[in-house]
Amino acid sequence: MAKSMIQRRQDAERERIEAYAATLRRVSHVPRPAPDFERALDEARRGFAGVAIRDGALWRPKLKTRDRARLRLAAARHLYARYPVSVALEAIWLDASGLDANEVALRKAWYVAVARGDSLYKAGASAWLSRKEVHCFLNVAGDFTFDEAFWLAIARSYTDDPGLAARIARTKIARTPRGELAFWREVTRFFCGHPASKEEIDDLCDFIGAMHQRDAAYSLKGRTLASLRRQMLEWHRDIAAIERIEAMRRRAAGRAPRTAGPQSQSRAWDGSRLEDWEWRPSAKEAKAHGERFFVRQLKTAEDLVAESRAMHHCVSMYAAKCIAGHASIWVLRRTALGKIERLLTIELDPQNRAVQVRGFGNRVASPEERKVVERWAKARGVVLRA
Repeated sequence: MAKSMIQRRQDAERERIEAYAATLRRVSHVPRPAPDFERALDEARRGFAGVAIRDGALWRPKLKTRDRARLRLAAARHLYARYPVSVALEAIWLDASGLDANEVALRKAWYVAVARGDSLYKAGASAWLSRKEVHCFLNVAGDFTFDEAFWLAIARSYTDDPGLAARIARTKIARTPRGELAFWREVTRFFCGHPASKEEIDDLCDFIGAMHQRDAAYSLKGRTLASLRRQMLEWHRDIAAIERIEAMRRRAAGRAPRTAGPQSQSRAWDGSRLEDWEWRPSAKEAKAHGERFFVRQLKTAEDLVAESRAMHHCVSMYAAKCIAGHASIWVLRRTALGKIERLLTIELDPQNRAVQVRGFGNRVASPEERKVVERWAKARGVVLRA
């Protein structure tokens, strides 16, 4: 039975009221809980029993915020702060994300020491900073993070230019591990003496960090900004060459049957089946104590490009032949007195015949080197050209 006009109007009015009520429920504010001051006090006290200069029970905050981080900082100020503390030190109470437990504990301990008026130098900062640097760290003004303030203090000990020190503090140097402080101090001192833009320092730090990771003894002593720029460009070219070689290797691996060996899943190609070789001259023949010669195969893009760069020849151009199995590259090294000396680079064809034997700058092998190569060839069945 059809509804009358009055019924339709009543139904429409009821639907309108229900929709209005639903909207009110959706937009109405849910009562927020009161700020949890006790929790903030507990978090600020944790790890610092008996250190507070004020009783937490006497805290009468006039805070309306419910943000846990801001409440925690306010509680820390009440418990420990006899003196004002820099933003860089207070930040640990606001956000400790990305820091391990030891680093969080250290930064909070530094805050407590400074806020109480204790000596930060005696409280543990002496392990990394001089007295002058501690004084600078405590008086950093501006929007600096803890790490940036730390490195600003170090940079100020090497330059009187506050602008340069601040610029260095905002570079990637401030994100380096504190366990490598001695090395990055040297880097900071270098850039204080060789000013550059923040962007260039960041780029150079990528290169410097890679060199330090490759060789722990790497140093900036005796280097210039121009030489670093040149070496960084060469490094970038090497990276590009490695990426090209890796792309070739991945394409070749994709065409290989699924039953290929485990090396096809790594960054190395299969290479020759010949084994590496080592020879120690007798005490009578050796020219130095502990002298040793060894021949090993290069089977990665990184090794091939590094050999090409160090020996000043174009062996990295042979990567495609190596990946395809049409050639293998071997190197002769000499070790003595803890040092490794690059001697020769050797190309073998699939029949283990030496196609090329070259030294630095494509020079030919010396008679002494030739004798070592002949010894290796005899041991491994390699055919040498006359």
